[in-house]
Amino acid sequence: MSQSEKDQLIDTINQSFELLRLNYHHLYFSAYSEIDALNSAKRLWMENLSPFKPDVILKTVHLLIKESDYLPTISRVIRGCLEVDNTHSLPDVHSAYIEACRAPSPKRNAPWSHPAVYYAGQQSNWYFLANNTEATAFPIFKTHYETLYQRVLNGEALPEITPLALPDQKTQALSKEENITQLQKMRTELGI
Repeated sequence: MSQSEKDQLIDTINQSFELLRLNYHHLYFSAYSEIDALNSAKRLWMENLSPFKPDVILKTVHLLIKESDYLPTISRVIRGCLEVDNTHSLPDVHSAYIEACRAPSPKRNAPWSHPAVYYAGQQSNWYFLANNTEATAFPIFKTHYETLYQRVLNGEALPEITPLALPDQKTQALSKEENITQLQKMRTELGI
């Protein structure tokens, strides 16, 4: 991270904390009554929000202020940033879960919106996703997807999904007589 990007992130974190102070005045001062606590919280935000662009962080903080009566936790801010950030064409976690659950088999041949959706489904186990309720399966999928999402945000390129090749079907249909011969042969072998 260049010094310019670091300065921009520091400014964004300071703006975010100012928004939180204005909106959650009493809660803010209860949580950050000491300057050391405030500085530690800002360092934590810096470490965890560095993959996100400053405008994504600020937009997320504005959205969280509108929807919550309480100070957001860092995990909630990260989830919000993941939902707001569309630069990598990744769907939000719930849309990705629905896509993974509805994908036809073979899964490798499905038209995926992003490889992260496929790999999160694969790591979650396709059978597990298909045979459990959303209440059970979604948290598992979400964990895998958010990990992959973070890797993509950090600049990692996920491997391409290579579709399964269909078998070469160059056989001709048997004639009626050939079918009867094959059927008689099978009956003889099976003793019917």
